[in-house]
Amino acid sequence: MRYEPPAEPLAPRGTLVSAYAASPAHGSWDPVLEGELLRGLCALPDVVGLEIPWLGAIHPHDSAWFLHNVPAGAQLSLTALPFVMKRCREAPHYGIASRDRAGRTAALADLRRLAADVRILTEQSEAEVALVSLHTAPAGGADSAALAESLAELTDVDWNGAQLVIEHCDTVMPDHPFEKGFLPVVDEIAVAAQSGASIGMWVNWGRSAIELRSAHSVTSQIAAVADSGLLKGLTFSGASATDGPYGHAWSDAHLPVLSADPASGSLLDDVHVRAALMAAGDVEWLGVKVSRRPHDRTAADIVRTVESNLTAIRNVRTAREVKA
Repeated sequence: MRYEPPAEPLAPRGTLVSAYAASPAHGSWDPVLEGELLRGLCALPDVVGLEIPWLGAIHPHDSAWFLHNVPAGAQLSLTALPFVMKRCREAPHYGIASRDRAGRTAALADLRRLAADVRILTEQSEAEVALVSLHTAPAGGADSAALAESLAELTDVDWNGAQLVIEHCDTVMPDHPFEKGFLPVVDEIAVAAQSGASIGMWVNWGRSAIELRSAHSVTSQIAAVADSGLLKGLTFSGASATDGPYGHAWSDAHLPVLSADPASGSLLDDVHVRAALMAAGDVEWLGVKVSRRPHDRTAADIVRTVESNLTAIRNVRTAREVKA
């Protein structure tokens, strides 16, 4: 069955929380804590589901466990980015935007395996896979023509009704090192628009800040993607220009909104949350991707951390609506 994107919703669908950024599951496996965390996150106001990583399988430790414990009715967004970065370290020419035929073929084969797991999630869990994110690797050597060829192949894959989106990551810049180094956003927009397959775009605020080294410039990038008509989602995830409790400066460490943790040094303050929301317009999805605080230990701790970020964003949204 050829890729068929879902019908456009009548209203925004809600907020997705990145479970893997907050969860300790990828460092140490604790199924009791993980079960409490998944349920707690999905019970938060405005949250309709979770972003989960695909690391070559549905779950890094126990896929059968996940199929039986993912909250019923949760909307899922699958991202293979951690897997892509691992594969890029092993094989520098790996990626769907690779000029190297072997590297591109390997990336497409992995995404077909991901599509098979989308079917398993759809058939064997009570959740729904709403989105699948694509990433324009390889680092430092991505090519638009190669990406166009890959998208043509991927739209012949059955994604069980999930929307395909290109999640923009930082690209190669002339004046500072890159973190991911994938295609420029203008190239991703152009290829997605020309694909004829309703492939959308997704922007992560923190990753754009890492690329642009300017919180103000992120607003312009969001607006450019929104103006293309392709923007499907906006994730709130911070970044910092200085070393701090979450890691080194300009690392993709998923910092919180500044008002949720003033000690974080995050550039994502309320002013820039408001600007991002205005630039995104009537975007279909919002995302929140924040790391647990260094002192978080229990599922309840982590849920409170995520909730504080959701509250900060909600307060900005409410104030904006009242002002309008």
